[in-house]
Amino acid sequence: MATYLLRRVLLGVLTLLVITCFVYGLARAMPGTPLTVQLGEDPSRKLNPEDQERLRRIYGLDKPWYMGYAQWLGNVVRGDLGRSITRKQPVTSLIAERIGPTFLVSGTALVLIWLLAIPLGLYASARSGHADERTTSLLLYVLYSFPTFVAALFLQVIFSVWLRGTPWELPLFGMTDLPADAPWPARWADVARHMILPVTCQTYVALAYDSRFIKANMEEVLRQDYIRTARAKGVGPWRVLVRHAFRNTLIPLVTLLGLSLPALVGGSVIIEQIFTWPGMGRLFFESIRERDYPTIMGLTLMFSVLTLLGQLLADVLYCAVDPRVSVE
Repeated sequence: MATYLLRRVLLGVLTLLVITCFVYGLARAMPGTPLTVQLGEDPSRKLNPEDQERLRRIYGLDKPWYMGYAQWLGNVVRGDLGRSITRKQPVTSLIAERIGPTFLVSGTALVLIWLLAIPLGLYASARSGHADERTTSLLLYVLYSFPTFVAALFLQVIFSVWLRGTPWELPLFGMTDLPADAPWPARWADVARHMILPVTCQTYVALAYDSRFIKANMEEVLRQDYIRTARAKGVGPWRVLVRHAFRNTLIPLVTLLGLSLPALVGGSVIIEQIFTWPGMGRLFFESIRERDYPTIMGLTLMFSVLTLLGQLLADVLYCAVDPRVSVE
């Protein structure tokens, strides 16, 4: 196990080097710099050429991109992700402020997806070919093909405009409308109301895909000889479905689960921007618009680490769900 983990860690470090180098080069290749973006947003602000050159040296913008990447990498090795150019704060502080709201929405969505997808997939497998299963499958296909950002706009119009003034009205933007000194039960209830629309948008597409994924794997397993033998011995249909068939579909599910969290965090960029949710996705969008290179790289590094950890977790869980699999 130790040899396997060491090999995966070394491969992960190499992967991170390739990803961060590629992203840094792309970020520096984008038109404009943090200075030109700030001057464009505030035309009244003027800098003479000497001040511009001084700021370029301070921010390291006077160096080629590969030298800038080497400097950033050296700081990361020392545990320093740099300082945001536009917000004048350490990148670690910015991420610490935004990671909670993002995981609040993404974690809730992830739990809901698996709590609903597994029963839906099993039900579709048990009722395969019946009218109710076909209707459910059709609805899931429709949900899967519906773009998230379009659904977000529709939900905003329905619950914040059409239902305004009714008990069904939901907040349109932000995380809470209450002050920080409000009683915590009221504050948490307000946060929960603000979460409903973002969580719905992050849940429905993955729910449709995962439930169909479970059904497809179950149908393949249900055609195996040992399933027919269990049925011939008089084992009940739900016991065959859950104890005999579903247990043998866990490896592909573990793979899907290992990639779910990074996918949800990455997919939160659009949702958080639409609902102005103060999370990492919105911070990533704003940092790209502002050409804030340290923040872009800090978030890229974190998203990449999450993805690699998800894959490693999936590989390790293979041994738990199938004793025949060995990490060695």
